Amino acid sequence: MTVIVTDAGFAADDFDGTFTPLADLAANDVDGEAVDLASNADPAALAGRLDRILAIRIDFPSFSDGRGFTIACRLRHLGFTGRLRAKGHVIADQYAMARRAGFDEVEISDDLAARQPAEQWLARANWRAHDYQSRLRA
Repeated sequence: MTVIVTDAGFAADDFDGTFTPLADLAANDVDGEAVDLASNADPAALAGRLDRILAIRIDFPSFSDGRGFTIACRLRHLGFTGRLRAKGHVIADQYAMARRAGFDEVEISDDLAARQPAEQWLARANWRAHDYQSRLRA
Protein backbone atom coordinates (compact mmCIF):
# COMPACT_ATOMS: atom_id res chain seq x y z
CA MET A 1 0.00 0.00 0.00
CA THR A 2 0.96 3.62 -0.31
CA VAL A 3 0.32 6.89 1.47
CA ILE A 4 -0.32 10.22 -0.22
CA VAL A 5 1.33 13.28 1.33
CA THR A 6 -0.17 16.73 0.80
CA ASP A 7 0.11 20.05 2.63
CA ALA A 8 -2.59 18.71 4.98
CA GLY A 9 -0.58 15.59 5.93
CA PHE A 10 -1.17 11.92 5.16
CA ALA A 11 -4.20 10.84 3.15
CA ALA A 12 -5.51 7.86 1.25
CA ASP A 13 -5.16 7.91 -2.52
CA ASP A 14 -8.31 9.49 -3.93
CA PHE A 15 -7.27 9.24 -7.58
CA ASP A 16 -9.33 6.53 -9.27
CA GLY A 17 -7.56 6.53 -12.63
CA THR A 18 -4.96 4.08 -13.88
CA PHE A 19 -1.43 5.26 -14.55
CA THR A 20 -0.07 4.15 -17.93
CA PRO A 21 3.70 4.05 -18.56
CA LEU A 22 4.80 6.59 -21.17
CA ALA A 23 6.07 3.80 -23.44
CA ASP A 24 2.59 2.22 -23.50
CA LEU A 25 0.75 5.45 -24.15
CA ALA A 26 -0.93 5.62 -27.55
CA ALA A 27 0.45 8.50 -29.61
CA ASN A 28 -2.82 10.28 -30.24
CA ASP A 29 -5.19 8.80 -27.68
CA VAL A 30 -4.42 10.45 -24.35
CA ASP A 31 -7.78 11.91 -23.37
CA GLY A 32 -8.32 11.40 -19.68
CA GLU A 33 -5.15 9.38 -19.25
CA ALA A 34 -2.83 9.33 -16.28
CA VAL A 35 0.82 8.83 -17.18
CA ASP A 36 3.74 7.26 -15.33
CA LEU A 37 7.12 8.84 -16.12
CA ALA A 38 10.45 7.28 -15.29
CA SER A 39 13.16 9.47 -13.77
CA ASN A 40 14.98 9.53 -17.12
CA ALA A 41 11.93 10.42 -19.26
CA ASP A 42 11.86 13.43 -21.54
CA PRO A 43 8.79 15.54 -20.72
CA ALA A 44 8.88 16.98 -24.24
CA ALA A 45 7.47 13.62 -25.40
CA LEU A 46 4.14 14.80 -23.98
CA ALA A 47 4.20 18.28 -25.52
CA GLY A 48 1.02 19.09 -27.38
CA ARG A 49 -0.94 16.53 -25.36
CA LEU A 50 -0.60 17.86 -21.82
CA ASP A 51 -4.00 19.55 -21.81
CA ARG A 52 -5.69 16.16 -22.24
CA ILE A 53 -3.79 14.32 -19.49
CA LEU A 54 -5.39 14.20 -16.04
CA ALA A 55 -2.38 13.26 -13.95
CA ILE A 56 1.32 12.54 -14.24
CA ARG A 57 3.28 10.50 -11.71
CA ILE A 58 7.07 10.81 -11.74
CA ASP A 59 9.24 8.06 -10.27
CA PHE A 60 11.99 8.78 -7.75
CA PRO A 61 14.15 5.62 -7.65
CA SER A 62 16.20 6.98 -4.72
CA PHE A 63 16.10 10.04 -2.48
CA SER A 64 19.41 11.20 -3.96
CA ASP A 65 18.07 11.20 -7.53
CA GLY A 66 16.75 14.71 -8.19
CA ARG A 67 15.89 14.31 -11.89
CA GLY A 68 12.19 14.12 -11.00
CA PHE A 69 12.29 17.71 -9.72
CA THR A 70 13.61 18.89 -13.08
CA ILE A 71 10.98 16.89 -14.95
CA ALA A 72 8.23 18.45 -12.81
CA CYS A 73 9.51 21.97 -13.49
CA ARG A 74 9.71 21.28 -17.21
CA LEU A 75 6.17 19.89 -17.29
CA ARG A 76 4.81 22.99 -15.55
CA HIS A 77 6.75 25.24 -17.94
CA LEU A 78 5.31 23.28 -20.87
CA GLY A 79 1.86 24.15 -19.55
CA PHE A 80 0.74 21.07 -17.64
CA THR A 81 -1.93 22.09 -15.12
CA GLY A 82 -3.16 18.65 -14.05
CA ARG A 83 -2.31 16.62 -11.00
CA LEU A 84 1.44 16.07 -10.61
CA ARG A 85 2.60 13.38 -8.21
CA ALA A 86 6.08 12.33 -7.05
CA LYS A 87 6.31 8.61 -6.32
CA GLY A 88 8.92 6.61 -4.52
CA HIS A 89 11.90 7.59 -2.44
CA VAL A 90 11.09 11.17 -1.57
CA ILE A 91 11.82 12.00 2.05
CA ALA A 92 10.20 14.57 4.33
CA ASP A 93 13.18 16.92 4.00
CA GLN A 94 12.51 17.10 0.24
CA TYR A 95 8.81 17.91 0.52
CA ALA A 96 9.20 21.70 0.23
CA MET A 97 11.43 21.26 -2.83
CA ALA A 98 8.87 18.92 -4.40
CA ARG A 99 6.12 21.50 -3.92
CA ARG A 100 8.29 24.31 -5.30
CA ALA A 101 9.14 22.16 -8.33
CA GLY A 102 5.44 21.84 -9.13
CA PHE A 103 4.31 18.63 -7.47
CA ASP A 104 0.84 18.61 -5.92
CA GLU A 105 1.45 15.51 -3.80
CA VAL A 106 3.92 12.78 -2.94
CA GLU A 107 3.21 9.04 -2.92
CA ILE A 108 5.30 7.11 -0.42
CA SER A 109 5.35 3.53 0.83
CA ASP A 110 3.80 2.51 4.12
CA ASP A 111 7.31 1.66 5.36
CA LEU A 112 8.57 5.18 4.69
CA ALA A 113 5.44 6.66 6.28
CA ALA A 114 6.17 4.61 9.42
CA ARG A 115 9.79 5.87 9.55
CA GLN A 116 8.83 9.47 8.79
CA PRO A 117 5.42 10.15 10.35
CA ALA A 118 3.02 12.86 9.22
CA GLU A 119 4.41 15.37 11.73
CA GLN A 120 7.75 15.40 9.90
CA TRP A 121 6.03 16.12 6.59
CA LEU A 122 3.72 18.73 8.11
CA ALA A 123 6.76 20.57 9.50
CA ARG A 124 7.65 21.31 5.85
CA ALA A 125 4.10 21.96 4.62
CA ASN A 126 4.45 25.74 4.73
CA TRP A 127 6.80 25.49 1.77
CA ARG A 128 6.13 28.99 0.43
CA ALA A 129 7.28 30.76 3.58
CA HIS A 130 10.46 28.86 4.40
CA ASP A 131 12.61 29.20 1.32
CA TYR A 132 16.04 30.76 1.13
CA GLN A 133 14.94 33.96 -0.64
CA SER A 134 12.14 34.63 1.86
CA ARG A 135 14.60 34.37 4.72
CA LEU A 136 16.97 36.81 2.97
CA ARG A 137 14.20 39.35 2.45
CA ALA A 138 13.12 39.24 6.11
